[in-house]
Amino acid sequence: MAGPPRVVVVGSANIDLVVTAPSLPGPGETVLGRDLASIAGGKGANQAIAAARAGARCTFVGAVGSDAFGGTLRDQLAASGVDVSLLRVADGATGVALIVVDGVGENAIVVSPGANATLTALTDADRAAIGAADVLLCQLETPIEAVTEAARTARDAGTRVMLNAAPARDLPDDLVDAVDLLVVNQVEAAAMTSELPAGVDSSDYPADADSADVTALVDELLLDFPRVVLTRGAAGCWLGVREGDEGVRHVPAPVVDAVDTTAAGDAFSGAFAVAWGEGRDLVDAARWASAAGAVSVLALGASPAIPARELIDERYRATYRD
Repeated sequence: MAGPPRVVVVGSANIDLVVTAPSLPGPGETVLGRDLASIAGGKGANQAIAAARAGARCTFVGAVGSDAFGGTLRDQLAASGVDVSLLRVADGATGVALIVVDGVGENAIVVSPGANATLTALTDADRAAIGAADVLLCQLETPIEAVTEAARTARDAGTRVMLNAAPARDLPDDLVDAVDLLVVNQVEAAAMTSELPAGVDSSDYPADADSADVTALVDELLLDFPRVVLTRGAAGCWLGVREGDEGVRHVPAPVVDAVDTTAAGDAFSGAFAVAWGEGRDLVDAARWASAAGAVSVLALGASPAIPARELIDERYRATYRD
């Protein structure tokens, strides 16, 4: 491959309004928070920034509103090295995410989609960019019609399709058939399969899952997808290949003291797309992406916490090479 890998991200762009608090509020509860920050976010924008900082030539296909937030998002994406030539502007509000982060780095998020809801179809320029890419990376915070069209366009052009199925939802067959690599966390995986331990609800699954349960989830997902990566935060990730003979493999995560986990999944996905586009095997790509995720939890916020390539390399070498 000549030069850095070409990654196209189709997805959401939000302004994240982040407040820290000693604990996450329960139903009907008011918690007195601390500082409020306004930060570029949205899973699509985060993953585009992650791919660009990890070394890709990254183009972002998304939508922002005609308000001031939209201009802020465009500027922050461009400043991170993302090509925003295909970022469209829709009349009305930009997407907004309301995020509370507690004292141990866990978070609760509510999203108002805003302009993201207008991303229902691709343009000729979008399709051309996808066809010229090494990897297409999508999520599920934008209308499924455009995600499916992007994946089918990539499949027809020979571009590899990576889907981060977040938030979890039913997927049309056309999208499932086009995906080369599925990335999900444990809750998303549980929601997409029937492999739950008896008496365990998917919302409780992270606390109750053991390695055998996780392996069963990956095995069931492999019935529909040729490659699956299931992430479990500090516990690492599990990966499987439908045609492989090594079974489901576990990749441990670097050990760090988390400040904010908001960006971890997006840093992982963006870095994985770059590593896969560079030709790394899946295990090595998962290690490098895990290093990116680990570095991202050391700072507050989404996009500001996403690491540059040299920081990923440093954590990767310290964890997996020393």
